[in-house]
Amino acid sequence: MLATRWRKICDQLPDRIHLLAVSKGNSSSSIRQLAALGQRDFGESRLQEALPKLTELSDLEQVRWHFIGRLQSNKVRAVVKAFPVIHSLDSEKLALRLSRIAGEEKLYPEVMLQVKFRDDPTKGGFTPAELLEAWPRLCELPNLKLGGLMAMPPIGLSIEGKRELFTECRHLSDQLGLRDCSMGMSDDWQAAVESGATWIRLGSILFGSRYKGHQFLKDRTKTV
Repeated sequence: MLATRWRKICDQLPDRIHLLAVSKGNSSSSIRQLAALGQRDFGESRLQEALPKLTELSDLEQVRWHFIGRLQSNKVRAVVKAFPVIHSLDSEKLALRLSRIAGEEKLYPEVMLQVKFRDDPTKGGFTPAELLEAWPRLCELPNLKLGGLMAMPPIGLSIEGKRELFTECRHLSDQLGLRDCSMGMSDDWQAAVESGATWIRLGSILFGSRYKGHQFLKDRTKTV
């Protein structure tokens, strides 16, 4: 079933679109199965859950790990050491810290700047105005590769509302000369593709619900 879902989605994607398999809450065996099919990019959002998986799957040299969760200041070093791509850089202060630590670790992560296009107290991110104001300073930071923007619509937004938000993200990315837009998840990825996404982040529609969320973590705890 996993292979069938993956192939069906890949068959629908234009060449410019990269599929990020959101593996948070899913087993290492599922990740290994997808990697064997040719899936390269996997996204994790919980550092505590991700690190054992990265160790278990360290033999999969073709896999590239993306951090897509809320980036906490005290976990920046651990994240930058484990993840070559970070989708959730949401403030100038955090960018300064990430740049400094990446330099100390002699690493050069690719980052997406998280932008909040609608008022949403549940999510972090630059407003478009804040990003434009900070942009000259962000461009001067060493040790970071500014790859694009990341957007997450508020819960409950209609599909047309999401489409408008995704289009705004694409326009702002183009304005800043950035290639990538990380936007679109299991329930809206087609609208994101039509609006100019280059990365779509798919979890439940790809993996199914068997290992999702806290139940997976609970199961791991019982076996440790």
